[in-house]
Amino acid sequence: MDWIDALILGIVQGLAEYLPISSSGHLEIFREILGLDISGEDALEFDVTLHVATVLSTIVVLWKEFMPLCKSFFTIARDDKFFYVCKILLSCIPIAIVGLCFKDTVESFFGSGLTIVGICLLVTACLLSFAYYFRNPEREARYHTMGHDITWLDAIVIGCAQAVAVLPGLSRSGTTIATGLLLGDRRDRIAQFSFFMVIIPILGEALLGMKDILAGEGMGETVGAGPLLIGFFASFIVGCIACKWMIEIVKKGKLIWFALYCACVGVLCLIW
Repeated sequence: MDWIDALILGIVQGLAEYLPISSSGHLEIFREILGLDISGEDALEFDVTLHVATVLSTIVVLWKEFMPLCKSFFTIARDDKFFYVCKILLSCIPIAIVGLCFKDTVESFFGSGLTIVGICLLVTACLLSFAYYFRNPEREARYHTMGHDITWLDAIVIGCAQAVAVLPGLSRSGTTIATGLLLGDRRDRIAQFSFFMVIIPILGEALLGMKDILAGEGMGETVGAGPLLIGFFASFIVGCIACKWMIEIVKKGKLIWFALYCACVGVLCLIW
């Protein structure tokens, strides 16, 4: 992988992370288009690096919302913000189990071609369509007027949805947002919750990767340090520019259009 490839993939990640279209799936697609021979652990390592960049861009853009949550949690204020963070932590348990117990299985799906990506994109399209047509508008309206928050049960169910969405092509944000809508949660709150809940598992995966490097297992030979850095900064900068715009699209836009896009790209992947 050279620096141009890394730059393109970084831009793709920065744009695709905030839309329910699967950033990991689009990274697989563009790797195929660019003819990059990268798979397994190396592919996952590069993807995690780009995801860390967009997680950091989320923190930068949503700094005003992020810092009060941290302050409330670490001072154990026991207010709404404290319990909001607790719900985020609860939602991370399922994906932590997947990451610790099924890491090798997950790695095998990365860089293995576009068949799994195409199938997962079609699943994403079906899920988004189902959430659009069969959501609970009465409960959603009631939450909007009464200001109710995501419940503890909602948090664990949405967390299970995030754990399933580790497959490339199955949109994490699309899966979690659609699940929240089906549960009747407010669109704006579930969008923000979805972006915050990915911070812990992505940073946790990055720390595990650093531990392996320090332990002498080294960095993926197929990628290299230079492309990793270029991809990281490209993803971070594009993510900062796109974050607020993408969040507004998710909050106000109709998920059915993203479902149509995922369906079309999924079919193209299977044909490819």
